[in-house]
Amino acid sequence: MVRMVAAVAVFVAIFALAAMWFVGRGGHGADQFAQCRQGQVAGGISAIGGPFELVDEDGQTVTEKDVLTEPALIYFGYTFCPDVCPLDATRNAEAAEILEEDGDIVTPVFITIDPERDTPEVMKEYTDYMHPRMIGLSGSPEQVKAASQAYRTYYKKQPAEDGDEEYYLVDHSTFTYLTLPGHGFVEYFRRDVSAADMAQRVGCFVENM
Repeated sequence: MVRMVAAVAVFVAIFALAAMWFVGRGGHGADQFAQCRQGQVAGGISAIGGPFELVDEDGQTVTEKDVLTEPALIYFGYTFCPDVCPLDATRNAEAAEILEEDGDIVTPVFITIDPERDTPEVMKEYTDYMHPRMIGLSGSPEQVKAASQAYRTYYKKQPAEDGDEEYYLVDHSTFTYLTLPGHGFVEYFRRDVSAADMAQRVGCFVENM
């Protein structure tokens, strides 16, 4: 009886140590990024992201395997956006610069939700102005819609103003998505996150890859 009690005590002690080690390693289902993650996604992080097929700035068809070869900050917007998109794209570019100064290379990616006007040529001019490593992606309306649905973003073209079919606005969501090679989507950022805060949070994920 004494030996049995002793054996049980040893087993409990080993189990407790193992549990402490698991929690110390991150716990939460062995999530290696638990200490970095701040956002919560309904349905879990696996509900966002996935394959896409779009057209790059050179007019070449590419997939996520061609584009997301490094940590990436993905934003869905459009170049004719008068206010929100330029600010968000600039913030993402600034975060990428801060990270690069710390030795971490993160690629800003701008995916248009206005393929009618945002041709590869337009995207190239826009992204080159924003950041030398920013990648602009366009495509057919069907390709853009599929990519948007994969990342659960929203957009809706508004009626043209004053009868000018070339001038219209597009309502859209404004999240920026962080993806990592081998992991896919891992975090999102709202508009009110500063470039410095974004860089700090992204850096945590990159360091724990």
